Amino acid sequence: METITENLFLVHIRLTAVKKEQPPVCRIEWSIPAVDIHSLWHPGTDRNKALQVDWGDGFQSKSTSLAPVASLYNLEGRNRMTFAFTDALNNVSIKAGIHEEDSTFLCSVTLFEEEMPKLDHYEATLRIDRRDIPFYKALEDVTKWWGGLPGYEPAAVPHVALAPMYSTWYSYHQKLTASELEEQCRFAKELGCETIIVDDGWQTDDNNRGYAFTGDWEVYAGKIPDMKTHVDTVHQLGMKYMLWYSVPFVGKCSKVWSKFENKLLRVDERLNAGVLDPRYPGVREYLINTYEQAVSGWDIDGLKLDFVDSFRLSPDQKEGIAEGRDYESVPEAVDRLLSDVMERLRAIKPDILIEFRQTYIGPLMRKYGNMFRANDCPNDSIQNRVRTLDLRLLSGNTAVHSDMIMFNPKEPVESAAMQLINVLFSVPQISVRLDEIGEEYAGMLRFWLSFCKENSDILLKGKIAPVQPELLYPLVSAQRAGTKIVAVYADIVVPMEATYERFIVVNGTYNEQVVVRCHHQGRYDLTVKNCCGQVVLLRQIELQDGLYELPIARAGVVILQRVDVQVGYEQVI
Repeated sequence: METITENLFLVHIRLTAVKKEQPPVCRIEWSIPAVDIHSLWHPGTDRNKALQVDWGDGFQSKSTSLAPVASLYNLEGRNRMTFAFTDALNNVSIKAGIHEEDSTFLCSVTLFEEEMPKLDHYEATLRIDRRDIPFYKALEDVTKWWGGLPGYEPAAVPHVALAPMYSTWYSYHQKLTASELEEQCRFAKELGCETIIVDDGWQTDDNNRGYAFTGDWEVYAGKIPDMKTHVDTVHQLGMKYMLWYSVPFVGKCSKVWSKFENKLLRVDERLNAGVLDPRYPGVREYLINTYEQAVSGWDIDGLKLDFVDSFRLSPDQKEGIAEGRDYESVPEAVDRLLSDVMERLRAIKPDILIEFRQTYIGPLMRKYGNMFRANDCPNDSIQNRVRTLDLRLLSGNTAVHSDMIMFNPKEPVESAAMQLINVLFSVPQISVRLDEIGEEYAGMLRFWLSFCKENSDILLKGKIAPVQPELLYPLVSAQRAGTKIVAVYADIVVPMEATYERFIVVNGTYNEQVVVRCHHQGRYDLTVKNCCGQVVLLRQIELQDGLYELPIARAGVVILQRVDVQVGYEQVI
């Protein structure tokens, strides 16, 4: 064991065998007293940050699913133990569960539960952090630690990856045409979007949301007669263009089914498709060539690579060499595939955009792509908030995107605005038919997308503090260069600990006032804007130590701009 600093340790694990053989299941296990620990965070908890039991299953991590890290923390959000593992490639089981008999947490990292190639040597490191720091700082440090490991260097993030995007999935699903998409791009660009992501449907006339026709990746002319001309039109409108691909699937109705039907990990009868085996170099080359031709031939700017977590063995299959394979290990073959995709596409377009969806996230996924999107949660603003913030905690500078924003245009505009307010600390993706929502909703989108873009350096690159994940993050703040932005999602007091040039409170509630606890003196211009960005109140105030109830609009924002000149003011009580 290596001590890095007080309460921060590295445990180095080295396993050896006389000859190569299938490694037995191996568990690294330790315990800590359940003292001042009230909740558990890991990348798969979603809304449920409850403590787990030691006889439960824990969760599993591998290169294309989650990440090997867990954090136990108290009601103040202070870290009590965060542990992480270096092996993010292979299947690893992570557990931190209460042992009923003596009120301790039994923690473990279990290796080799899935079939592995024969080994005679294995090395990995367990990092245990018991420092009394915010849990999110402990997770940030884990992310930096992973990023410094050989072979884990994150991909560069183009600036456009941090700008709002328009997605076709919820607005069109598979029923799309080139002319419709170009029209949506005109609206989306005017509202503040910089990229369109064309999802499933462009490659088939089958609109049943299945995968029987995937694998050929030829444009269906009935929807998009000329892909290159279509992409050029979108570029002329000032927008980037991304295309969706379901990476592992080859459908039974595709032209290439006969070519690959004997190079599959398995067949999913429900999907009417097979899952390609990336251990075959011909499989990897076919996929990479497909993406290269799309980027070079159609001039697209990025790819949404879906379902990469489906690359896995069935329980009755084993790792190993078969005729034509050049890898024994599926995880290693997937690593080679996705690494080569990024390398070869960047050779064509250095600023290529690659999106992956939660839960295929983690330290290795940051190497393969530069955009992580929250898992599907249509119309659920609170779920979108939880998922984007969970992603932010482990993603470093990788762009974190919301699940696509949709809403019913008959609901109150303040309610629709909540879809954007809840994903304020991520990049919003919009997926409504912009020509059908009306001017009021368009004005709301225009305001919030403008707010996100104007404050991008703070919201996406600033020092972020998401508190109380066990309560679904009721208050989140980010600050940078004299400005602090706080989003409040519950009836909660907002701390204003220091003097800021700008202090902005975003109202993720229906309240028309917000309580601020001030810890300094200061004079400010106060501006209240409603959910469409219209100014509804201007006032100058002076704040001192204490509690202040500030006016705010439903789903709106209050901006405090510090002033130093001696002028009259109105005291807010």
